[in-house]
Amino acid sequence: MCGIFGQISKTIVNKGNIKKLAKHSEQRGFDSSGLIFYDKASYKVSRADFNIEKLLKNTRPYGSSVVLGHSRLITNGLSDNQPVIRNNICAIHNGIIVNEEEVWGKIKSKRKLKIDSELIVAIASESINNNLSIDEIPKRILSLCKGVISCALLIPNRSKILLFSNNGSLYVGKLGNDIYFASEKYALVRIGCINIDQVKDEPYFIDVPTSNNEVLVTDASTRIENLIPEFQINKFEEKLLEYEELDIRRCTRCILPETMPFIAFNSDGVCNYCTNYRPINQLKSKEDLYKIIEPYRKKRGLECIVPFSGGRDSCYGLHLIVNEMKLKPVTYTYDWGMVTDLARRNISKVCAELGVENIIIAADISKKRKNIARNLKAWLKSPNLGMMSILTAGDKHFFRHVETIKNQTNLKLNLWGTNRLETTHFKAGFLGVKPYFEEDRVYNHGVLKQLKYHSYRFRAMLDSPSYFNRSLWDTLSGEYHRSFVEQKDYYHIFDYWEWDESTINNTLINEYDWETAIDTSTTWRIGDGTAGFYNYVYYTVAGFTEHDTFRSNQIREGIITREQALDLVANENRPRYQNIRWYLDTLDMSFEEVIKKVNSIPKLYNRYK
Repeated sequence: MCGIFGQISKTIVNKGNIKKLAKHSEQRGFDSSGLIFYDKASYKVSRADFNIEKLLKNTRPYGSSVVLGHSRLITNGLSDNQPVIRNNICAIHNGIIVNEEEVWGKIKSKRKLKIDSELIVAIASESINNNLSIDEIPKRILSLCKGVISCALLIPNRSKILLFSNNGSLYVGKLGNDIYFASEKYALVRIGCINIDQVKDEPYFIDVPTSNNEVLVTDASTRIENLIPEFQINKFEEKLLEYEELDIRRCTRCILPETMPFIAFNSDGVCNYCTNYRPINQLKSKEDLYKIIEPYRKKRGLECIVPFSGGRDSCYGLHLIVNEMKLKPVTYTYDWGMVTDLARRNISKVCAELGVENIIIAADISKKRKNIARNLKAWLKSPNLGMMSILTAGDKHFFRHVETIKNQTNLKLNLWGTNRLETTHFKAGFLGVKPYFEEDRVYNHGVLKQLKYHSYRFRAMLDSPSYFNRSLWDTLSGEYHRSFVEQKDYYHIFDYWEWDESTINNTLINEYDWETAIDTSTTWRIGDGTAGFYNYVYYTVAGFTEHDTFRSNQIREGIITREQALDLVANENRPRYQNIRWYLDTLDMSFEEVIKKVNSIPKLYNRYK
């Protein structure tokens, strides 16, 4: 998931426009960068493990007539960067190939690199050796490779750049006699391009200077930390994770335990969360939804934005938007460094299958993870269940960037695939905020409640002054947009469409080859790199997790029985070793030290089976 761009000029490239395109491409990733440019009858490649703006400053390719650029969000192959080169063919690729192992087994070429994008140049090289015409190469690549493939392929000895995409995350436009391309239309509009076309159904071919010389490559490496820690199972570590089925008092109707904040039981043993419950899975009329969206429909072009995490709800929501509502959406993903590879692969699978453009805004992952680590270290000094949300505060920029994408795409309609059954109360409850039983939204809780919540949290932060560190602005600014900015043209699909877990799972797995996690039985939260850790903390200290609240909501809605819920959470609450290990590895923190600290926190219960 990267940003790619380029200019092909009759003379020399426009320095200002290249810098603007490069700057915008960083929106998709800061982790690494690459350039291809034509210089003295040869094509040269410069790659670095720092941002594209710095690489441009170091390389200064502005005397060239051809400049292609790549700004990378690293998803695999940390040691391998783009552009990828093979037999003098160069590629810059935005997307993830999800069936790479299968395809390597189908072609004669042998893999040399870890990065999935190598497959594109291998297929291109093999196709040329087999005398396949240039026109047929994009079709062959797209027919073999699954996932999102948006690519610029340079073949110097054939004097061609091939632009192709299977989901539309690639645009080409003209300015004077020059041709520009970028991963997003907005980047081309910003520099004044006209006649901008989306590259999707048919490839786009651009003539460039011929060169039979070897592509010259320069690599620059400065990074110390590994952004993609290699997972290796450690049986000793895994045994540190505690899990016991607890014999604690639970509501006789749902499964909420006595450790739930502000819980009270009546004489029948039924909790106040049940007695005050308002049905939340009662659907509004689909006809009303169609009336709402009708003014947003267009004869051509995009019609709505879909916030897209790659989780089951957003993926199924997109399925409905495209196949049932017949809208033309663009998806938006905020990658803050805690999105797992599984989620990214599922994003790639669903967007490719539906032919939907995916716009990514990526944080500076290295900096973001350092901020998360600072907050976790502060939390460990004074563990407080009410402060667990501080560990995910950096994710809340998701809400700010929804508005960024709305402005860039000039789209108003915002359709969310959030599931209201996910409503919890305990995360704020542990901080001292009483449950508000009239609440009917997952992501809109009211200004007064948010002010109270933040005042309570500020007081809790004073107990651990380490919270006042360099992460503070990142934490607070994200929370501001999450809590207080008014949301307009904002609708929830599952207010109108039935949310059925079995239908959702079957549709995604069978129709989209959607991947599940190997360390849990649930399909919920499996793309969230933080979920395994915070749910382990909640269960270890309080004896329940968000799975208990979710299943309790399902009981109240008549979707499952209490006995079914107990069986489900018995598995869902088990520690997710792989997820927890990945989380702590990305934060460069000791698994043993952190888990031992969590295990030592005083429990809110005292009865075991």
